[in-house]
Amino acid sequence: MTETDEDARHKAKMAHRKAVQDAEVASKTIEKGLLMVHTGKGKGKSTAAWGLLMRALGRGWRCGVVQFGKGAWETGERFAAEKFGDQVSWHTLGEGFTWETQDRARDVEAATRAWAKALELMADSSVRLVILDELNIALRYGHLDLATVLAGLAARREGLHVVVTGRNAKEELIAAADMVTEMVPVKHHFAAGVKAQEGIEF
Repeated sequence: MTETDEDARHKAKMAHRKAVQDAEVASKTIEKGLLMVHTGKGKGKSTAAWGLLMRALGRGWRCGVVQFGKGAWETGERFAAEKFGDQVSWHTLGEGFTWETQDRARDVEAATRAWAKALELMADSSVRLVILDELNIALRYGHLDLATVLAGLAARREGLHVVVTGRNAKEELIAAADMVTEMVPVKHHFAAGVKAQEGIEF
């Protein structure tokens, strides 16, 4: 086969692929607010949510963030969000991870406050994206009632997008979601003794 023949074959193959792809894209006509879940044992669940936050902010959307458990960490993502002023309503309402507080009553109280703020943001018609960071952890440990949370998410405003992050997403939440991504650990530098580093992990 000559180089000219190979080029022609490649062009025909790509033209066919484009036609199939264009037809598939054209067949998708529904527009709706999505419930998205980032879960799994691998790193990157919250990081993926921050990427989506940046995309939404770039489109001029007003966004809300509620963190269920990370405590008063000083993180790069929060510093970045603060540069957008009131375009982002950010609320860190946890008191740290469960192994740090070692106090179930306090954890339940903190999760309850965070869920109340989540409901407030979801009811705010100016907000188009809400990120519920580590909500899966609060559900895993029973700090919030699963049925109550599912009902709240199901009752969200039409057109509102919600992202839920954290390991061990409940099967009922997975069933209710429009999109679920599971982060799978393949290799991580922490296992080789590399500590969490500013600008990378936080």
